[in-house]
Parts: sequence; structure tokens; C-alpha cells
Amino acid sequence: MKPLKELVRPNIWALKPYSSARDEYHGKAAHTFLDANESPYNVPLNRYPDPLQEELKQAIAPLKGVEPPQIFLGNGSDEAIDLVFRVFCVPQRDNVVAIEPTYGMYQVCADINNVEYRKVLLGPNFELEPHRLLEVVNERTKVVFLCSPNNPTGNCLDPDAVETIVRQFQGIVVVDEAYSDFSTKPQFRLRLNEFPNLIVLNTFSKAWASAAIRLGMAFASPDIISLFTKVKYPYNVNALTMQAAADILGRRFEVDRWVKQILQERTALLAAVSELPICQRVFPTDANFFLARIDQAGRVYEHLVSQGIIVRNRSGVTLCNDCLRITVGSHTENNRLLAALRQYRPQS
Repeated sequence: MKPLKELVRPNIWALKPYSSARDEYHGKAAHTFLDANESPYNVPLNRYPDPLQEELKQAIAPLKGVEPPQIFLGNGSDEAIDLVFRVFCVPQRDNVVAIEPTYGMYQVCADINNVEYRKVLLGPNFELEPHRLLEVVNERTKVVFLCSPNNPTGNCLDPDAVETIVRQFQGIVVVDEAYSDFSTKPQFRLRLNEFPNLIVLNTFSKAWASAAIRLGMAFASPDIISLFTKVKYPYNVNALTMQAAADILGRRFEVDRWVKQILQERTALLAAVSELPICQRVFPTDANFFLARIDQAGRVYEHLVSQGIIVRNRSGVTLCNDCLRITVGSHTENNRLLAALRQYRPQS
């Protein structure tokens, strides 16, 4: 890895961050708060939340196998993705490299930040080919994005292939493990101490069943986390979100049960869909969704919509022609889906 200072935008390295009222008395006992121009009424919502979310990070750290200084919490994983561009990429000069197809927000953030986005196609079975990706890298490439399990394909990228890129690329590698709780493959989050150029993304939206609270996690070296903290808005995670996250963390065994049920449903649903006459192929998945190549996918999608069942038509995505992406739901929801698919009659 290049020295971190060489990877960070010069203005960000020199940035003096905003100091909130709550930052200045950090670590001291206090009971009367007259520093932040808050109202004294409507306790506890009258007070600004902890800008560093320290109590919540203490609860997350042992569950994720990391240390609190290795954690960034943001408004969904999308905030962390955007911060990668804002911290490391000089607009109109630098570029990032990502696999294709993959999660669409990487390119959206690149476009918003005016950073060139270079795509490297996956193989015919959606496999990562490290040598092809590294061939696209040049001296202005600051970041590589890898999503594993990948979205929309569902498969985990080969860990050896990912490690090859992390070791050989001199910049930052972001491994998005949003769906890793549904996979048995090794998680790169547990290898942060080996790779100072690694950022791993997680979320409360999937296995933790808390998409509505919009809480994303990024794990990296303390040096990278401190850069994210320097650039983020002071109170980027609100108190209600932190409370909801603490509550769901206290229900971890229930969450484990939910994940197990989803995996059981996934096995049954994949088998049932693969037997449908309109199904050409169900792709292997390590996530809580799967990709299926379906005859007349567009018409099937509209048929499902007419039945009140919403899936994602990914036919317009590279390598995903005639594919529907289907989330694994409850037993009842999955049965509704199967019933509607069995009712569909292909049109000539």
C-alpha cells in the first residue's frame, strides 16, 4: 500500500474538522448543558446525539470481531461509500475500478463526485478474475470496489481472488459484505489488521432486519476511520437510530434465528423456482436473494406486479439479460410468489 497521505486528497489531509459542542468536553463528567443552544425541554430528544456513537460502537465491536476505533457508523452504507470518494478521490483526476455487474451506488457516487468509474466484467459465472481487474488500474486509480456476496448476482467472490487484489493493488480496496451474514464464506472484516488498505462495509438493513433505521457500518484501520470522522457531518447518526440499533443488538439470538429461517426458505425456494418450466437457470447464491434467468422475464415481472408481488427485473443489467432478482421472504410470501409464477402462461 502507498502511504496513506499519498492516497488522501490533499485538502482532506489538511482539513481542520468542525468541532461540535459535545466534542470539547469529551471525557469529562457533566450534568448541566448550556453549550449547544439546545432547548432544556422535551428530554431526551432536546439533546444532540453523541457525534462519535461511542456507546453503540462498544456494543458492535465484540459482535463483529473488531475494535471500536476500527468502526465508522453512518446514514446507511451509502454514506460510507460516498465518504470513500470524498476522502480519496480528486474530482476529474482520479478514478476507481469496480466489477460489473454490481451494486449501483458505487457508480452513482462516482458520478456525483465527478470521478471516473472503470468497470471490469465478471466471468460467465459471475466470477472475479483478478488479473483482468488489475490490468485496468493505473497511477490515478485510488479505489477498487468489490461486493461479496455480490448484488445482483448473489454469489461470493472467491476469497483468494479478493486477497490477490488487496495484496497487489497499492490503493484502497473496499469489500462490501452487506450480505455476508447469509454466507459461510470467510469475511474480510476479520482480517483488517493484515491489510491497512482494506475497508469493509456492513449494514443493519439485511440480516439485522432494520432497513428503516438507516445505519451502515464501515470497518477499517483507525487511521482511515479518523479520516471518515473528520469529513462526515457532525451528527450524522440520530439518537432514535442509535436506540433502535442498541435494541436490535440486544436481540442477537432472535436475529440468528431469522437468518436460519431465511436460509431454510432460500433452499426450498431455489429448488421450487428451478423446476418451473419458464426458468432457464437459478444462479448459486450466498445472500438472502437469488438471480433467476426466466423466459420472457419482462412479462413475468409485469404479471407478478399485477398480482401485487414485487421483485426486481434486472434484464437491463450487464450479463443479467432475462433475469429477475428475487428476495427470500417469509414462508407465506414465498408461497404467494410460487403460486403466481405457476399461474403464468408464456405468450407467443
